[in-house]
Amino acid sequence: MAQMVLQSLAQSASSLPSLSQRTLQATARLLGVVNGQLEQQQHFRALHSTAQPSQLQQVGAAAMPRSWLSLSKPAYKAVLVDAAGTLLVPTERTADVYLRYASKYGVQLSEYEVLQRFRSAYNTPWGQSQLRYVGDGRPFWRFIVEQSTGCCSEQLFEEVYEYYVQREAWALAPGAVQALSKLRAAGVQLAVVSNFDTRLRPILAALGVDSLFDAVVVSAEVGVEKPNPVIFEAALQKLGLRPGEVVHVGDDRRNDVWGARDAGVAAWLWGVDVHSFDQVARRVLLGPAADDDEDD
Repeated sequence: MAQMVLQSLAQSASSLPSLSQRTLQATARLLGVVNGQLEQQQHFRALHSTAQPSQLQQVGAAAMPRSWLSLSKPAYKAVLVDAAGTLLVPTERTADVYLRYASKYGVQLSEYEVLQRFRSAYNTPWGQSQLRYVGDGRPFWRFIVEQSTGCCSEQLFEEVYEYYVQREAWALAPGAVQALSKLRAAGVQLAVVSNFDTRLRPILAALGVDSLFDAVVVSAEVGVEKPNPVIFEAALQKLGLRPGEVVHVGDDRRNDVWGARDAGVAAWLWGVDVHSFDQVARRVLLGPAADDDEDD
């Protein structure tokens, strides 16, 4: 509809001297906003219908502005994303979760105390193995729960551990599904590259996004953790791409940015270089033009 109005105005411009080029441009911008809002509404209805995960790519294509589809090629052939803190967001604060379970075992610490103990434990060098997350990561997380709560109950540990594999423990970053679907629709490959234990795959499946990714590279499975560049090289091998064809997005400067760049992969720091998955998609699909649009 917006395109039809613009064509009508353009045809009338020659016979209406008062209809200036500036007016046409302003009208085009306004109609573009309206048209974009309609596309977003259509996309929201499609995502909340009975569509299965396998249909997400088609939904992304339907919601993508025509100008994005008309590009000759994206700036990158693949996007790698970090899991916790970037793609995945905990639905509750760590101290709240630990105390909810620990209080049943007589723990009477405050939220502040649990948080401080958690931070101290997490930052303590892990000496039992070269990696924190070996297999299901139970030894490491048992240490964290015990240190955070002061309780050595195995049952407490299991309850906390099992909570974090449940769907309700995690939320996807706002706009992630829509933006990633747009990228897939444009032919961009997607992969998760994460320091995580073997619970990551079930978590992605529970959230219904496992089918969005061409590869999931988990440190517990490949035997190396970021910032070791080998984990990024493993992702490149799975995707069949060269370092210069890929960009990585993550929230940790050392693990995500420095690690990726050591592997020759471009990297954007989440919350600094990019602030949303929509911005990631625009940068990948539009290249430098995306920054010009944001400035406008």
